[in-house]
Parts: sequence; structure tokens; C-alpha cells
Amino acid sequence: MLFGERFKDINFKGDLFGGVTTAIISLPLALAFGVASGAGAEAGLWGAIMVGLFAALFGGSSTLISEPTGPMTVIMTAVLTSMMAKYPETGMAMTFTVVMMAGAFQILLGTLKLGKYVTLMPYSVISGFMSGIGVILIILQISPLLGHAAPSGGVIGTLKALPDLFANIKFSELFLGALTLGILFFFPQKYRKYIPAQLVALVAVTLLSVMLFDTDAIRRIGEIPAGLPSLVMPHINAEMFTTMIIDALVLGTLGCIDTLLTAVIGDSLTRKEHDSDKELRGQGLANMISGLFGALPGAGATMGTVTNIQVGARSPLSGVIRALMLALVVLVAGGLTEPIPMAVLAGIAVYVGFNILDWSFIQRAHKVSMQGMAIMYGVMMLTVFVDLIAAVGLGVFISNIIIIERLSRVQSRHVKAISDADEDDVPLTEGERALLDQANGKVLFFYLSGPMIFSVSKAISRQHSSIADYEAMILDLTDVPMIDVTVGLALENAINDALDANCAVYLLCPNKQIWQQLEKFHILDLVPIENTYSFRYEALRAATKQVEGSDEPVYSI
Repeated sequence: MLFGERFKDINFKGDLFGGVTTAIISLPLALAFGVASGAGAEAGLWGAIMVGLFAALFGGSSTLISEPTGPMTVIMTAVLTSMMAKYPETGMAMTFTVVMMAGAFQILLGTLKLGKYVTLMPYSVISGFMSGIGVILIILQISPLLGHAAPSGGVIGTLKALPDLFANIKFSELFLGALTLGILFFFPQKYRKYIPAQLVALVAVTLLSVMLFDTDAIRRIGEIPAGLPSLVMPHINAEMFTTMIIDALVLGTLGCIDTLLTAVIGDSLTRKEHDSDKELRGQGLANMISGLFGALPGAGATMGTVTNIQVGARSPLSGVIRALMLALVVLVAGGLTEPIPMAVLAGIAVYVGFNILDWSFIQRAHKVSMQGMAIMYGVMMLTVFVDLIAAVGLGVFISNIIIIERLSRVQSRHVKAISDADEDDVPLTEGERALLDQANGKVLFFYLSGPMIFSVSKAISRQHSSIADYEAMILDLTDVPMIDVTVGLALENAINDALDANCAVYLLCPNKQIWQQLEKFHILDLVPIENTYSFRYEALRAATKQVEGSDEPVYSI
């Protein structure tokens, strides 16, 4: 089937309510994100329509609601500002080309079945860059809240302009923005399940602004063009090609992370598992089409998805209905958005930014892990003041180094070498211990267990350093499910050291996968085939016999 099995679970009443409810939620957010990005309110609305429709039709989740989100808007704003500053005439087309490229990148990730790897990063890093994006969104709305257009230079430009902004506050717009924030933060929780606070703030403050202020006294959205949006033909500038590729990778990756994290939340509510790779392909197609029509990119939206499920939606039909409802608003009732004050949309964007901040982790990070807290705040600051790639790259690198160091300490305990049967570190039976005892300390039983990665190579070298004191070594890999190249080389060195010390080597390796890896490393070439065993008792008996008849020479090949 073209749209897969997801439409088999249609619950028409629930899907209808889900579509209508999420359309109501999406309307003020789409307007706010469109204005915040610099592309205009219509770009936000059509982004909500295009991304929502095609992601619902071709995605891999039944109830995911996709639309422009705060994180995607922040990156889109940075790209648009940069492109327009350098190329005023073609910057807009280049920006939407980046959106199309980001969509193509998402399709590629889904086609290569890499969806399951996208969110495999430490939570402290995810928390840090998402909180950083929330901070950016808040800072960028300071100027509109105070009644001015956003200054150039992004976050740094806004912070530098603060003295001038506060010296020239337009109190009428500040009042409207503050009132919007007041409604959003203090709207009673018991009513939120019936009507979104964002819609209440949008309608109530807009009506108040019409009654209190003349049309030209404050900045308003203005007329949104009726009809379908025009096509934006892709435009690639040779000088900016590398920058466009990087921007597309950032935008696409962020969209993947945002979407799949939301999809996991949806799965926990519906008890159904989404298809990550198909979802990425659907999101990529949706963003390519959105960019082609000059609309904002999007991703899975948590608030819309959760609401959609809670009101009874069970299939992608809810996402289709939502998109059609928004299209109806744009095509038929677009004039109703004309008097909406910019300050109201800025207030909504600030509220979204505040909610993007990971307050749950921020409040307890210092109690959970000082290292995790340092990484989270470091990534957040880098996201705000440097860029997302540096923040995520450095955060993941440092987190992995810390994790590897911890794993190496744990795994080093699973590298054990004993020659005394009384030691309890190795899982030997009574019969096996009797054989080891019979060897009178001349056999080194070298036991490894658990996954062996590069971080334990030093422990392997340390444990076999006294190999010259023994006449035989048994290398037991019975309980090892995986080894990497570095460990393979460390084992090769251990065997060579034993052979150089005229010490017989016996290998225990019943795991076929590990055997094949040792074969690839040519380690099996070092051990005579008659010295390889599948059972500890047999290996111990052979080694004991070897040392008891030590007049026989030790052969190596």
C-alpha cells in the first residue's frame, strides 16, 4: 500500500477531533515562527500545512503531528539572516534551497536505515543544545517585544543592541507582549485541555489592540497573500555551496532528532512503535516540498502530537485533517490575521522558547552528575554563542571520552589472570580447580569476560606481564561476546610474549563469531590447532599434562 498499514487504525471521530484541535494549536505557533524566522507569517502557515500534510501521508508514525518547531525556526532564522546579509537579491531563494537540501539529507538517512542511530547521543548533550535553542529563541524576541525590528547579528547583535532597545522602548507593544506572556503563563490549567492558551492570547490581545490602538500605531502582521504560494526555484551559489551544505546538515539533523524524540513520546502513549527510517523519509519529502514552496521546514511537534493522541486520534488521518483545516484558514480567512500585533507573536515565541528549556534536567543536573551538568551547560553556551555543530560535536566527544573511561574501569575487572586454584575470581568447577591446583602454579589461566573494547587493552597487557614465570597459558574467551581490533592486537601481543618465553598457549574459544574474528586477525596462526578447545576442563587437562611432562618441547608456528 502507498501509505502503509497506518491508515488501517482510523478512528474517524478521534482523528477528526485530533485534526481540528491540533490545527487550532498550530495556527498561532505557525504565525509566530513565520514572523520570528524573518520569512513572514505566510511562510510559517504554509510550512505547517506542507510539512504536516506530507509527513502524515508518507511518514512512519500514525499520530505524529509535524510542523515548524522552535528549534527548526532558530536554525532557519540564522540561515536566512546570513544569506540575506550577503546576497539580498537571492538570499531568500538560497535559504529555501538549504531547506530542500536538508529534506534530501533526511531522505538519505532514512534510505540508509540510519534512523535508529540519530538519537544515540547522551541526554546531557540533547538537553544542552535544546536548552540553548530555547535561550536563542527568547533572546531573538527581545527586540520585537520592545517594539522594534530584530537587529542584525543574531544573538550577539541583539545583546549588543540592548542599551538602544531599552532606551527606545515602545510601551504600547511592550504592554501587548507582556499581556500575551501573562495569559500564556497564568491561563488556568483546567481550561487548557479545552482551548489552547496560545489561541486565547492571540485572539484576546489582538482584539484589545484593535480597540486601544490605531492600525498604524503598532507593528502588525499585515495582509497575508491569498491563494497558493509560488514555487521557489533552487538557487545554489558556488561561493556559498559549502556553507549551504553545512547549514542543510545542521537543519536536517536537528529535524531528525526533534522528530524521532517526539515519535518516541508518541509511542509511549499509543503503545505502538513507529518506523524511524520511514519517518525520516516522510519528513525529508515534506521539508523538500515545503522549501520548494517557500515555506518553513518542520519536524515532529511534541505538544501537537500529545494533544492529538489525548483527544483520540489513532491514524495519520488526523494530520491530514489538520493540514486541510489550516489551508482553509489561509485560503478563505487569511484577512483575519492582518491586525495581529507583532508583539503578540513575539510573546508566543518567548513562551515556546521558555518551554524548550529542559527545566526538568536543569533543576536536578547538579544532583545527578556534576560531569553531566558541566556538559549540559557547556553545550548550551556553545549553542547560544558559537554554533550547533561545535556544541553537539564537542559535547558528544567529551561525553564519549568520559563513558569510555568509566567502561574501561568496569571492563578491566573482567580481565583476570590466576594460577592458584583457591582464587575465586574465575568461574571454575571443582574438577577444573583441581586440575589447576595439580599444575602447581605453572599454568596461568587468563580469563576474559564481557565485551572487550579498546579501553581494556592496557589491562590485558598488565595482567600477562609476568608470563615468563609460567610454563603454559590458557587464554579463555568463552564468555566474550565481542572484541575489537585493539583488543585483538593486545591478545596477539600476549600470545607472542608467551611463546617468546617458551610458554605453551592454549585457546578456549567456543564462540564462532569470536573465532572468525581471531581468524581475521591471524591470531589462530599462532596457536596450534591441537591447542584449541571448547571446554575449560579439556584445556586445563592438556595444559596440566604439558607442564607435568615439561621435558617435551613447546612448539610455536
